[in-house]
This record gives sequence, structure tokens and C-alpha cells, in this order.
Amino acid sequence: MNIEVNRKLAKRIRELREKRGLTQEKLSELSDIDYKHIQLLESKNPPAAKLDTIDKLAKAFNITLSKLLNFK
Repeated sequence: MNIEVNRKLAKRIRELREKRGLTQEKLSELSDIDYKHIQLLESKNPPAAKLDTIDKLAKAFNITLSKLLNFK
């Protein structure tokens, strides 16, 4: 993924998490992703997320992958 896509995904994750009233710690528990990795994924310069990580996040948010990747 390029850096712009990484940043859009970071913003989308943060927006969904905050909309649902979840802390990064709670999202970590729900997704079975390390808390520090959640922090990195939401940072200003996030790393590229692996597909299995994106899938875990979508399941934690109870949405489809396509909805998670629906950037505005």
C-alpha cells in the first residue's frame, strides 16, 4: 500500500473506533491485535496493514472488509 492509502486506513480505523466508543485497548481485545499495533495503525505515519489484520479489524467492528476500506 502507498502512504496515502495507509493514512486513509488509519483515519478510517480511528473514526470507526471512536464512533463505537471503543478505546484502542478494547479494539485490541476485540480484534486480537496487539494494542501497540493498533496505536501504530492509527498513527500519522502508519505502516502498511496486512490483509489478515484488516480482516480482524473488520470483524471487530462487525462490518465487511469492503465497508472498512470504504474511504471517503
